[in-house]
Amino acid sequence: MIEDIKKNIVGEINILKEISIYARRIETADSTERNLLLTTINSLIDSIKIINASIPNLVAEISLARKLPIIKKRKEELEKVHYIRGEAELKITIRKRDKLRLLKELGISESLMKKLKKKGRKTVKEYNEFKAARGYSKLANKFFLNYSNGLIKKGYFKNLSRELQKANIDMLSHAYVALTFMTSFLALIFAIALAVFLLFFNINLEWPMATLYEGSYIIRFLKIFWIPIVAPFITFCVLYLYPVTEKKALARRINQELPFSVIHMSAVSGSGIQPSEIFRIIGLSKEYPYLRKEIRKVLNQINLYGYDLVTALSNTASNTSSEKLSELFTGLATTINSGGDFSEFFAKRAETLLLDYRLERQKYAKTAETLMDIYISVVIAAPMVLMLFLIILTIGNFSIGFSTVQLTVLIISVIAVINVIFLMFIHLNQPTY
Repeated sequence: MIEDIKKNIVGEINILKEISIYARRIETADSTERNLLLTTINSLIDSIKIINASIPNLVAEISLARKLPIIKKRKEELEKVHYIRGEAELKITIRKRDKLRLLKELGISESLMKKLKKKGRKTVKEYNEFKAARGYSKLANKFFLNYSNGLIKKGYFKNLSRELQKANIDMLSHAYVALTFMTSFLALIFAIALAVFLLFFNINLEWPMATLYEGSYIIRFLKIFWIPIVAPFITFCVLYLYPVTEKKALARRINQELPFSVIHMSAVSGSGIQPSEIFRIIGLSKEYPYLRKEIRKVLNQINLYGYDLVTALSNTASNTSSEKLSELFTGLATTINSGGDFSEFFAKRAETLLLDYRLERQKYAKTAETLMDIYISVVIAAPMVLMLFLIILTIGNFSIGFSTVQLTVLIISVIAVINVIFLMFIHLNQPTY
């Protein structure tokens, strides 16, 4: 009977370990997963109660004297159960009347475990952000990787690696340089083909769209020779400056999420939790898609490189795109070093960031009003005035060098371009919250 008691205790310890794992997952779970976790924990607690109910019967069986035949009645009340659930194995002794109930509770918890494992696999897949080069990037590495490595070793593109890190672009600097050269080379080929086409053909707004060029080819060449030079140069500049623009856009999104995340940190820190655990909760949360990548940089510094929290905060502060987040990390590192109250630090910083956020929202509202006035004047009123002007010119038989079809296509194209510019500007400046 002592061995049976030991097996029961080992089974309860294994169940308690499972309960501990699920209890930690509740902190970062969504509502659906939280309900599954709570149901699983309750089912496992009921299983422990059933196993505990058999302990008095097992203890009663232990005796240094020879057992009397009467005690056999108690033996009949007990039954050994061997249950395999996943990779775990339970060998326990319980009362016969509790057997069906125990199997039911274990079956419920096992089915819920399968659902939780499926959700866990999806989460791991979501965080798999770093991928090997493939497709176009792999082709660029094949042709230009050695050339880009040589330039980087000579000291070129020093700031590009830092800008890629701050912009959270999941690509190494030499691979990005190779991709830049590959795209510029393709732009050169396209520009040469376009220049050759324009050398022999004219482009018209009316049908036929292309007609054979008649005139001096030397003069024509002097007009279009700049296309193969300018096109790859512009392409190279755009790709080289892209990380800088992406860094600025990312900083704006992080700044928009920062006030609410700091309020979250302040609320969590009030419970006396460790600072590293606060970052773990925010890093695993789905509520801050842009900020959590910066938080996970801190966690990687701690978990993978073995740095302490202060060093990890200082390193991440120098590699983040947001100045406000860099100030937050630097201030928190100073607070921890000086032994200050980081809960109070989060509370005061949350008030400051929330005030800045409100001012930025007011500024955006005024900007939107100004843009609305400009849009009405440029896109609605101006084309109507222009159309009236063209009608007057047509009635007066004035020649302006364009046919009616050409003017119509030109006006529609200009309006379309202006609309696209307005939409891009509003989209880039619109807060996410």
